[in-house]
Amino acid sequence: MQATFEDLRRWIGKTVAAEDHVTATPACALAATLDREIAFNAGDPLPPPWHWLYFLTMEPLSDAGPDGHPKRGGFLPPVPLPRRMWAGSRMTFLRPLRVGDAIRRESRIADVNVKEGRSGTLVFVTVRHEITRNAESLLVDEHDIVYRDLQKADTNAPVPRMAPNDHAWIREIHPTPVLLFRYSALTFNSHRIHYDFPYVTGVEGYPGLDRQESGRAVSARRGVHRSGSRESDALSRVRAVRQCAIQCLRSSRGRRRQYRAMGEG
Repeated sequence: MQATFEDLRRWIGKTVAAEDHVTATPACALAATLDREIAFNAGDPLPPPWHWLYFLTMEPLSDAGPDGHPKRGGFLPPVPLPRRMWAGSRMTFLRPLRVGDAIRRESRIADVNVKEGRSGTLVFVTVRHEITRNAESLLVDEHDIVYRDLQKADTNAPVPRMAPNDHAWIREIHPTPVLLFRYSALTFNSHRIHYDFPYVTGVEGYPGLDRQESGRAVSARRGVHRSGSRESDALSRVRAVRQCAIQCLRSSRGRRRQYRAMGEG
């Protein structure tokens, strides 16, 4: 690796802030994408975790890297590994975001760790996002990003991890290319693994197009609602593993539920 572990850890504590307005159009577009007939009006609460529709990083096209992500450096540390993936989130929902809100997000690099996995070196970067309205905290989202090397052509793909059996409910999701395209467009995510089949199979070594894990979490909300769970509790923890399934696990207290998004990644 070009940058040492100590170099990367110097990014810990770095912060950046952004402001946005909760407009109805993105929420209505996502509802249509999920085949939900919902009309959002001023004052209506957003379902969790639809905050991912806002604070979009709108970098110029000339600043995009070869994988479609923004070029390395800037706010995130310059990890010299080519594959970047969303690894999971831990979310605390305190108050709902409402259509019409003027909101602020402060993001901070919370941690940087290097691990050795079966496929080589892995670098994990944790970013803590806090969204506020008039200085009142609405939610906290700790977002994990993993960087890894390209998978060699002669490397066997890892055996998919089987879902545990102690779930309160499970819902399988079979995304279509159109759904993948729409969700990537709504979140301004130009990572090529979500829409460029020759790139995702020939360069990054995936068997096919990969769905955003945040998209799995958003889709799973319907299963949470049908299960009778409190959505803010059920969507408190999202983790990416290699199986396309959505689970909600009840904790020992019986009140808080743990949510997992199972999928390629």
